[in-house]
Amino acid sequence: MDEDLEAASLLANLPPLVGEAECFLAVLEQVSRAARLNKPVLVVGERGSGKELIAARLHYLSERWGKRFVKFNCAAVNDDLLESELFGHVAGAYTGAVKARVGRFELAHGGTLFLDELSSMSLRLQEKLLRVLEYGEFERMGSSETTKVNVRVVAAANADLPALAASQRFREDLLDRLSFEVITVPPMRERRDDILLLAQRFGERMAQELGREYFAGFSPAAEQQLLSHNWPGNVRELRNVVERAVYRLDNARRVVETVTLDPFDSPFRVRGAQPGAAARVWGMGDGVRGEGVMGAVGTPSPIPHTPSPQPQAAWQFPLDHKTHMADYEVALLRAVLEKAQHKQTRAAELLGLNYHQFRGLLRKYKLIEELRQ
Repeated sequence: MDEDLEAASLLANLPPLVGEAECFLAVLEQVSRAARLNKPVLVVGERGSGKELIAARLHYLSERWGKRFVKFNCAAVNDDLLESELFGHVAGAYTGAVKARVGRFELAHGGTLFLDELSSMSLRLQEKLLRVLEYGEFERMGSSETTKVNVRVVAAANADLPALAASQRFREDLLDRLSFEVITVPPMRERRDDILLLAQRFGERMAQELGREYFAGFSPAAEQQLLSHNWPGNVRELRNVVERAVYRLDNARRVVETVTLDPFDSPFRVRGAQPGAAARVWGMGDGVRGEGVMGAVGTPSPIPHTPSPQPQAAWQFPLDHKTHMADYEVALLRAVLEKAQHKQTRAAELLGLNYHQFRGLLRKYKLIEELRQ
């Protein structure tokens, strides 16, 4: 009884699969048909397209819904640990194995085991997985005793498994066994009709999470941004973009005027830096402490060329650099606002900034109140 209540609760809290695009509705129909069987299913699709949600739906629409739905990412651990995670081990199976451990297959007995990133599994473990699929039995690491299980396997991959099998990097017999039914999740770029529908849903959830009364929606310009983007990160990327836009709203009652598609977009962005680069300061090589502009990973960022606020011949030294540059930046902001007819989104574009960067400059120089007058 407790398991039934737990399963019902999980089903109620499962994020809904939202969409009206024909290709997506066809996938949901395919899931409904496959859920009734006890055969393995292979879910393929690009990163962020919702493969785990499809796997969960397969479980909760099946007769196994009252049993456990166990998830595991095969790329999360190395080969030796993966074998232990999936099949368990006995005490002394390897250094540090001081007591026996139950694997994911035993945990999922009677239910469903979802194996994500299946293509990262070694050929040796693929063979052991094939045996479980064929005969429902395996041995724990360090044991010769056979363990029987009744588990439905749903596997997922964002790789071309047939191509990997052709190059002998994935077992063809395992692919044959898994591919009784292959569900291909369409990418977001093929679901244009669902973009605004999903964006509104994500916006409402984020507003609720922030304790706001409601979500006012998107401006036509923001909607066009969402519809024009190619969404390489699919639904996950769309959710992040929308949630970021909602939390950045200055006024919770206003619509989202613009969205930031690239969170790394910045005039100070460090490009081409090598991971782990040692931090350094300009001028340290000659023994003088420099005052260079430091990048995010400790390397000097290039300083973009800025046109002179006035002809060099007109400069009168000494001058206060900070005040001088602030005056120039204020004059530049006022000029671009006038050029853009005080439309801040357009003004930001004319300066090569996103909306939030431009608003930050307005706040820095206390120009927002001036605009309201």
